[in-house]
Amino acid sequence: MADIIDPVAHNRAAWDREVDNDNEWTRPVGPDVIARARAGDWSVVLIGYEPVPRDWFPPGLAGLDVLGLASGGGQQGPILAAAGATVTVFDNSSRQLERDEEVAAREGLAIRTVLGDMRDLSAFADASFDLVFNPVSNVFCPELAPVWREAFRVLRPGGLLLTGFMNPDIFVFDAAAMERGELVVRHPLPFSSLDLPEAERAQFYGDGPVEFSHTLTEQIGGQLAAGFRLTGLVEAPHHADATAPYMPGYIATRAIRPA
Repeated sequence: MADIIDPVAHNRAAWDREVDNDNEWTRPVGPDVIARARAGDWSVVLIGYEPVPRDWFPPGLAGLDVLGLASGGGQQGPILAAAGATVTVFDNSSRQLERDEEVAAREGLAIRTVLGDMRDLSAFADASFDLVFNPVSNVFCPELAPVWREAFRVLRPGGLLLTGFMNPDIFVFDAAAMERGELVVRHPLPFSSLDLPEAERAQFYGDGPVEFSHTLTEQIGGQLAAGFRLTGLVEAPHHADATAPYMPGYIATRAIRPA
């Protein structure tokens, strides 16, 4: 089964369905959030519910060119736009991009939306952005080296990459046991939900997105190999996972493209 699934096409359709299913990461922010952001009171998340440290951002967002990489859903992009940034949201799901367009129309925000695979940012010229904001999403991407190379290319010298991703260790556990609140080691890493028997994948993933674990060598080492310099790292529990009392399920990094 795994060899006949195109993960980009599958995950595009899956995230379109997630909008219809009211997944929490598809719910646009309300007018109150935008009003506060316009007044300078704003925060955004890369991992779970943890606000990104404010000192990870430049002192002011006014005039900053920001790419929301795989960040559709009407959440982070509109907040950053209301805080003064010039925002482009790039995502694999047209329905997720519609969420950003809805908020932009409702609030009078200028947000550009672009549909595509996060490994291919050829829609953008070199050195187009000051900040790439990439909340947890590369778990749905088969390979990461192209993502980091493209992010480096589209950033200006001195530009920032803020990204969130899954701790690969959470993928070692058996899904059925985790539903009972038990942590039973089962899967070798790297893991993909495509590797599961079809019946088991249908039971625990349904028609949802295909997921891929990625090693820390791919995540952090990959950023370094692309030319980034790592300047910050934080962890957080997975907000909806049985591993939360025991280990961080999320990692976020701040990296800079050297000048």
